[in-house]
Amino acid sequence: MDSWKCLVCAYVYDPAIGDPDNDIEPGTSFEDLPDDWICPPCGVGKEEFEKI
Repeated sequence: MDSWKCLVCAYVYDPAIGDPDNDIEPGTSFEDLPDDWICPPCGVGKEEFEKI
């Protein structure tokens, strides 16, 4: 699975880790994140991320 980087703050969503602070389990691909998921550090939406 691919990692995705926030274009605003450079946070990297790593599907191997997930987002435990927001109840996103490890193994959850970026595409499978809820539509209303936001970047944990800066709060922008998924549209502000690019695949790395």
